Amino acid sequence: MAEIEIVSFGFLHAPAPVADVVLDLRRAFRDPHVDPRLREMTGQDRAVRRAVLNTTGIRQLLAATVRQVQAYASGPSADRIVIGSACAGGRHRSVVVAEQLARRLRRRGHTVTVTHRDIRRPVVQR
Repeated sequence: MAEIEIVSFGFLHAPAPVADVVLDLRRAFRDPHVDPRLREMTGQDRAVRRAVLNTTGIRQLLAATVRQVQAYASGPSADRIVIGSACAGGRHRSVVVAEQLARRLRRRGHTVTVTHRDIRRPVVQR
């Protein structure tokens, strides 16, 4: 079974890492950053996780991405699959989606590592 690496990141900090699949969450899904109560938190905080997971379409995206990763993993040359989970600052949506995707893939027997590239960077002021 292919080894899976998930990298959460923010496009406002640096270019996207090299990945087989990049989930760009910026335009289609509500940004917790706009809520002043959530702005300084990260996707590892319960309130942010709840806000992201209650966004219409996120759970469907997670299910579809699991199917996509399993399709990649079934390929004859698939030994490592890299997934990028991206938002603007890399602290909220990308983190929640990366963690939830990893959880779902692990339940299906995949070995998954998760790296949050930008989670400790300062909040982007917009």
